[in-house]
Amino acid sequence: MEGTGRQAGAAGVTPRPTRGPPRVLLVGYNGACNTGSETRLLSIIDDVRAVLGPDAPVTVPTLNEVNLRRYLQEGPRLRISPVPSIYFGALKRLVRQHDLVILVEGSCYMDTWTSALLWAFLWASKQAHAMGRPCMAYAVDAGDLKPGNARRVRRDASGTDLIVTRTAAAADRLRALGVTAPIEVTADTSFTYHPDSADRGALRRLWPGAPDRLVGISPVDFNIWPVVVRPWGRREDCYRWPYYYSRSRARREASEALARGLAAEADRLVEEHGVGIALFGMEALDAPIVRRVRALMRHGDRAFEMLSQEHSASRMTWALRELDALVTSRYHAAVLAMEAGVPMVALGHDRRIRDLFTDMGLFETMFVEHCAVDACGELGSRVDALLADPAPTRSKVLAGHALHMARARRNRELLRAFVRDHGWEAAA
Repeated sequence: MEGTGRQAGAAGVTPRPTRGPPRVLLVGYNGACNTGSETRLLSIIDDVRAVLGPDAPVTVPTLNEVNLRRYLQEGPRLRISPVPSIYFGALKRLVRQHDLVILVEGSCYMDTWTSALLWAFLWASKQAHAMGRPCMAYAVDAGDLKPGNARRVRRDASGTDLIVTRTAAAADRLRALGVTAPIEVTADTSFTYHPDSADRGALRRLWPGAPDRLVGISPVDFNIWPVVVRPWGRREDCYRWPYYYSRSRARREASEALARGLAAEADRLVEEHGVGIALFGMEALDAPIVRRVRALMRHGDRAFEMLSQEHSASRMTWALRELDALVTSRYHAAVLAMEAGVPMVALGHDRRIRDLFTDMGLFETMFVEHCAVDACGELGSRVDALLADPAPTRSKVLAGHALHMARARRNRELLRAFVRDHGWEAAA
């Protein structure tokens, strides 16, 4: 079928092929040893293949080619494209070379982690709009923004052809900002991720002699964010030049206090409930706090580390589903555990996990703000309640999973309608 979408002969615009499937560019946080991003990307590639067929050329840009190749294999129709830390020119070139741009990062319209990523996604969508390339944001989120970034989102996101958010709250936030692009609401693509059945039972295979009951802790060191752009800084604080973690003496002390609080809570759970502690590093950046928590535990021999840079997303997913309870600061640790009905409590720091727990009806009872005066003490009382009577929370988690699965299945249908609306043939 002939392509008929936006092709106006603007300066610098490369015309699309008139026949065949579109060349697809997937712009996101790819190659960071982040389990959530890995499951999202793999699910989105499955959706693209289901809608456009196996012959559609797909390109995945990345700041870290080595990490991305851990779980994504190139082929005749799948290309990995390294981009430099100063990415503006490279992203502009990639947009020009492709016909369809899809924003695949979950934390798309927020600057919680760093403004640099937000600017990358906005830059890609801005270039797509300027070059007449259809652009779709695929099951993404919106969160807190500094005033300058809020203005950028209002301006550049409004030029996106379709924004699909993974929560109604995210859609409401974008509309409140003044974003005028069409917005649909579904759920995160990780809900439709299918882990390899061969990895079922991974945690107990990796941890011989693990206690009968297991509590997972998936921490985030809130005190190193956001990553900021600097020309120089301490080597240990460098994420990837010129991006550095936010660090100061006060922040370092807060990081240590968080690790000590989580270690003390883990020891208490071991002593009072006889459980084992599975410490999940859902992103490579979580490894230092995971290791510090275990090092500070008196019962470190009753703890086990599951780190994303050492294990596939499939193995991490099955390990999360083996838990009797989960304490999480990571959104995707909760999402991937939900199918098994794992009772959970959140130590939250941004809107994503707050929205998820609100949708499950757990915000009032199972959500603790990370900045609460006695956050670890509040966590402890909630985990005690989960272990004493898991059924009520398990029921809400399973109901929440069913709701989100039904919504997540709409992602593929919206993509199918989108490509048809822009003149390409889509599978039935």
